[in-house]
Amino acid sequence: MIRSASRVLAGVVLSLERSHLTGSRNSRSMSSKAITLENVNPNIVKLEYAVRGPLVIRAGEIEKELEKGAKKPFKKVIRANIGDAHAMGQVPITFIRQVLSCVIYPPFIKTAGFPEDVSQRARDILGACEYGNQDGHPARWEDVCLSGGTTTAIKNCLQLLCNDIGGKTSGVLVPIPQYPLYSASIAEYGLAQVGYYLDEDNNWGLDVKELERAIAAADCIVRALVVINPGNPTGQVLTRTNIEDVIKFAHKHKLFLFADEVYQENVYAKGSEFFAFKKHNPPCWRPSCRPARGTRGSAACAGAGWNSSISTRRFKHSCSSASPPCCVPPRSGRPPWTVRPPQKGEPSYELFMKEKTQVLASLKQRAELIADSFNQMKGFKCNVVQ
Repeated sequence: MIRSASRVLAGVVLSLERSHLTGSRNSRSMSSKAITLENVNPNIVKLEYAVRGPLVIRAGEIEKELEKGAKKPFKKVIRANIGDAHAMGQVPITFIRQVLSCVIYPPFIKTAGFPEDVSQRARDILGACEYGNQDGHPARWEDVCLSGGTTTAIKNCLQLLCNDIGGKTSGVLVPIPQYPLYSASIAEYGLAQVGYYLDEDNNWGLDVKELERAIAAADCIVRALVVINPGNPTGQVLTRTNIEDVIKFAHKHKLFLFADEVYQENVYAKGSEFFAFKKHNPPCWRPSCRPARGTRGSAACAGAGWNSSISTRRFKHSCSSASPPCCVPPRSGRPPWTVRPPQKGEPSYELFMKEKTQVLASLKQRAELIADSFNQMKGFKCNVVQ
């Protein structure tokens, strides 16, 4: 089968090459390439993704220099640009791997000797069990769109806004500093980025007055507001009052509220507490969606979803259709243990909590180490990572 597929692929490539050769002889004076910077989608040219930008390229160059024996004040390059926790030594959560094993190979339910709650979770998943709770707030499975990771979930949401209104580009309010995926995706989809600045002196706080300033200065039709909570890369955690003020602002300006809550488990500072936007968003108000992923930390087994508070059935169908066509979706990262982890009293609870606590404690220690290191550098200042 693999060989047949290879032959088909080779045939397609050869066919394309031949058609290019026969169909473009008269146009060689214009260009010898089928796709160039002059005729490619201009949004792709504008796209920049700092996670794979100049710093990462330079890191690769330095690694090659070290391999060739170059003398530098360090022996290796630590790649911290991508959130693959396991690549940095984080141990996988046992419960998740056990449930995943049973889902992929059901005979393990009876033969692997896993705890009963693991086997029951696998049976529930295989039996298409439905759940109805999210952050203590009612949730319906019809409102949840799964994806092959947070990047896909975020891009699926943003592409819903890709249409001009009254001859003006649709704009998206994005925090500055922000995770570069947003600026890259906004450019790719031909949207306008409208930046609002977080208050560094107030521990990267989000001031509604700054939101008002940004929307008033925008040269586009602002249609959505992105809020990253906990902040990435800033590390702040919004208070309940702050969240309520942001929701009122979004309702006032009829904005699609995009609550990025991927790091909701990663709260370290004493007194800080995560509050979900969905809990404080009245159901009769404007639509919103919230990408979410737990602290599972596996890039190789990643799954994410976004919960939409949009009420109309037709629009929900459009949201589902917006997911990129995919013949073989990454199902293994998707089973719903993320919304139903082990509960107190169940066999896997103690080990699950031990491993989860160790992961969060390690992340907290490293966050504090980085902040302290920056604060010891002359001319640098780093706020407390909440």
